[in-house]
Amino acid sequence: MGRTHALTGWCAGLALAPAVGAGSVHQAVVFAATTAGFALLPDLDHPGASASRLLGWLTGALSWVLRRVSAGFYALTKGPRDENVTGKHRHLSHTVLFAAGLGVLTSWGTTEGGPWAVVGVVIFGLMLAEGALGDWLLPVSGAAVAWWFFTAPPDRAGELASISGWLGIAVAAGCLTHCLGDALTEAGCPFLFPIPIAGETWYEIRPPRVLRFRTGKKVEKRLIFPVFALLGVLLVPGVWTYTVDTFQRLFIPPTSQRATTP
Repeated sequence: MGRTHALTGWCAGLALAPAVGAGSVHQAVVFAATTAGFALLPDLDHPGASASRLLGWLTGALSWVLRRVSAGFYALTKGPRDENVTGKHRHLSHTVLFAAGLGVLTSWGTTEGGPWAVVGVVIFGLMLAEGALGDWLLPVSGAAVAWWFFTAPPDRAGELASISGWLGIAVAAGCLTHCLGDALTEAGCPFLFPIPIAGETWYEIRPPRVLRFRTGKKVEKRLIFPVFALLGVLLVPGVWTYTVDTFQRLFIPPTSQRATTP
């Protein structure tokens, strides 16, 4: 479901942020919010998805175009053992190639477009994530932006330019996280296209049957979502360290020192 995709994208963004240089709290939150939002974008190929309804007729039109392009691309590339389906949903936009291509396009666009392009990508990702996770994300992200505004160096345009260097990674990571999530469901996800597997060009990657779950059912609602909700808090920079220190201070007494005789 959309909120699980967004939440796993948020966790993936927080885990990946230090590796790309977004190590401070405000940078990690912006990075994770972008990843969370774009973890919903692959479902733009479904007319009922939150990404398709986000901006009314505009995203609806983009969804219509993506579905047609995906169907045409599937018809051209499917092998003799691939399924006889339309190829509109969970195909073109649910591949590593799509994630990488959109990430490269974002990096190029934010580099060439300057600060306003950076702000546009972040806001769009935030709108996508907020629609799935709820309004709580707005004050959290707003606080991170305000923190950045008052603590960043005077050259804020330069700071925005540095952000553009990892926004493409955030976008690609969000799309890839979506694919990995779909791969755990009963339907699977052909995200390794065009690598042929078992004679299929669009082979649906999925774990053994016992590890799969049905979308929107008890496993997702009562296990997966709560676990990632907890991780989504603990992965915020400084929270885990503070939690461990507090636990040790409250429940683990300091080691007593033995008196020694000279």
